[in-house]
This record gives sequence, C-alpha cells and structure tokens, in this order.
Amino acid sequence: MKLLHTSDWHLGRSLYDRKRYHEFEAFLDWLIRFIGDEHIGLLLVSGDIFDSTTPSNRAQELYYHFLSRLPSTGCRHAVITGGNHDSPTFLDAPKNLLGALNIHVVGAMTGNPEDEIIVLKDKNGENEAIVCAVPFLRDRDLRTVEGGESPDDKTQKLLQGLEQHYREIAALAQKFQDSNSPVPVIGMGHLFTRNAITTEGDGVRELYIGSIAHVDGNRISGGFDYMALGHLHMAQRAGGSEIVRYSGSPIPMGFAESTQTKQVIVADFQGSAPVINEHSVPCFLKLVAISGDTGSVSERIGELKAANTEAWLEIEITSPAPASELTSHFDELLKGSRMEILRIKNRNIVNIALAPVAENETLDDLDDSEVFSRCLDAFKITEPLERRILTETYREAIDSMVNEDTNAI
Repeated sequence: MKLLHTSDWHLGRSLYDRKRYHEFEAFLDWLIRFIGDEHIGLLLVSGDIFDSTTPSNRAQELYYHFLSRLPSTGCRHAVITGGNHDSPTFLDAPKNLLGALNIHVVGAMTGNPEDEIIVLKDKNGENEAIVCAVPFLRDRDLRTVEGGESPDDKTQKLLQGLEQHYREIAALAQKFQDSNSPVPVIGMGHLFTRNAITTEGDGVRELYIGSIAHVDGNRISGGFDYMALGHLHMAQRAGGSEIVRYSGSPIPMGFAESTQTKQVIVADFQGSAPVINEHSVPCFLKLVAISGDTGSVSERIGELKAANTEAWLEIEITSPAPASELTSHFDELLKGSRMEILRIKNRNIVNIALAPVAENETLDDLDDSEVFSRCLDAFKITEPLERRILTETYREAIDSMVNEDTNAI
C-alpha cells in the first residue's frame, strides 16, 4: 500500500478579492499526474477541501472533475474527511455515488463510531488497510455544556473528548484486523496539536474556544501506523513524530506562506513501518512580499521585472509617503511587467497608536478580535478576568456562527 497525504486545499479561496481558480486547477492537474506517475494506491485528504461551507460552482467543478479522473490514474481508493471550513452535509451528500468509485467521504462525526472505520480491500477481496477517517470534531461532538463552567473546564473537557474519541476509534479498528495477516491502520484528523507551528496571517484559526485547547499528538496516535493530519498550513511533524504529519496546504494561502515549500507526503507500506517521503508541489503563481522604504522596494521590483517574473505583490512601505503618490509610482514602475500589486501597506500608519477614531485607520487594518478588544477598551473594561470571560464568550459566538452548517437546513 502506497498512500498520498494532502489537506487544506481551500478550493475557492481568494486573496485580497482576487480569484485563484487557475492555481487550484493547476495543482489538481499536477496531483492527478503525480498520483499516476507514483502509482499511489490510496489518496487521503484531511479536511478543508473547500474554503467555505457554501463553495462556488467553479470550486465544486474543480473538486468533482478531479475525483472523476482519479480512477484512471490507477489509484484504488480515496478517503476524504471534512474540515472546519467544510459543510459536512455538502460533502456527505454524494457519498453513495462516490463510494461506487471507491472514494469514501466522512463529513462529520455521527452517532455510530463505525462510520469512521473504512476497511480497504485489494483486488482479491483481502484487507489492504484500515483507515480511521476522523473528520473535524466540533465542540458539540466532544463535550456537554454545564452551568458554571470556567474556560479551563471547557478546555479540559475538549482535550479529554478528543483523546477519548481517538482511543475508541483505534480500538475499534483492531476488531477489523485479521490476526493472521495484519494490515496498516491509518488515522486521520483535522485539529490543532500542541507546539505546532503556524504563520502569521495564514488564516488558520483556533478550532475551539480557548487557545490552550491543543491536543498532544502523542496522546492520539496510539494504535496507528501513520496519522494524516490537516488544518495547519505549514507542513510539519506533530510532536516530532515521524509518522504523525501535517501535509500543509498545497499552495500558499497568503503572502505569509510565500517562502514555504509546499508539499504532499507519500508513505509506502512495504514492511512493518512506512517509508515516508516529502514531495514538493510546484509553485503555480509566485507571491512576493516586499518591505522597505520606497527606494529599496522600487529596486526589488526592478530586479523582478528584469527577470520577467510573474507574481502578485504585497508591498509594505516603511518611509513616509502619501498613499496616492505610492500608487501612481508603483503603477508606472510595473508597466510592461507580468506582476500585479494586490496591496500596499504603509508601516508608518500601522505604527501609530491606533485609536477608534484614528485618522488613517480602517477596518482593513484590524481583525475581528482587535475590534472587540477596542470595544472593551471603550467601555473601560480593564479587569483581567472580566475581559477574559467576555472575550471567550465573544469567540464562542463567532465560533458558532463560523461552524454553522447552513447546508443542513
């Protein structure tokens, strides 16, 4: 069994309102060729297939076109799990049809744990692998709410619920093993592990209320020969384990990820332990972040233009300059190039002590958490515990809104 692990495609995601369908299409075309060339037998996609619970028609077309081509590559099986950005009911709707193509979909946790156990058969009908296809587990899947709970109580319940679920699934998988001919047991998950690395501005949000609700990767990996994780956009080992992996997103989701090498992971089960290899994904459109004074930024743009670079640019200016002058200056500089500026930021404005009525401040300079913090300041709520409780309550409301599956209605 040779498997490929990928996740966090975020089909339909835009960057500063610019559509990126050409990049997603190029990646999926590359992935189809790679699966065929590498003779992959099992494809694992660990959540966040789409960027929204209501994906556009174009995003859906890319997804289904990819799946329709998968059997022609020689890939025998695929397992797709839902992430926190996905609509469980949307993913699950065609599962019976996709199942006829040996494409298994688990959009969300159900009342039956066996729904997450997928036993893959070879052409002779013998067990080939057992996949524990654990999707993104929502707060309501993991804990019951009790009156008077503190934020720490909630966090502990979440961690205990996550760990308990994986123990139960791993134990259940053993019931499907043939003791005379055991096969690999592969775990999946869409979660945030302790000490994992994120990148500022990558769009990865906390999955549960309370930033310490990060599970220990070593406490959920028992009983698995490989764990294919999703949610974090930077490829990495969870807890330093060779077999507990995040594949990361296949294309940079923002300029903060522009210097990362994107990859897919191939695990080859030919013996008792898998041979794991990381394979780089080509860059389909270069993202370049440039910071400095007007002169140094102009010089860097000149170098990229001379190299005939095709790229989207994000520019941060550290020297005083009116916005109108910056825009006209760089528009002129980019004439005849294959580059486009998506955003110009002025660091001098950002460095101003921001106040709700700051002259140059816009909501674009703040995220929702910063806006809420400003509201607390405006109402003179300074006591730490009160601020913490109100902030947790606010984040719980936002989490409920974000994770609401509108397709279930």
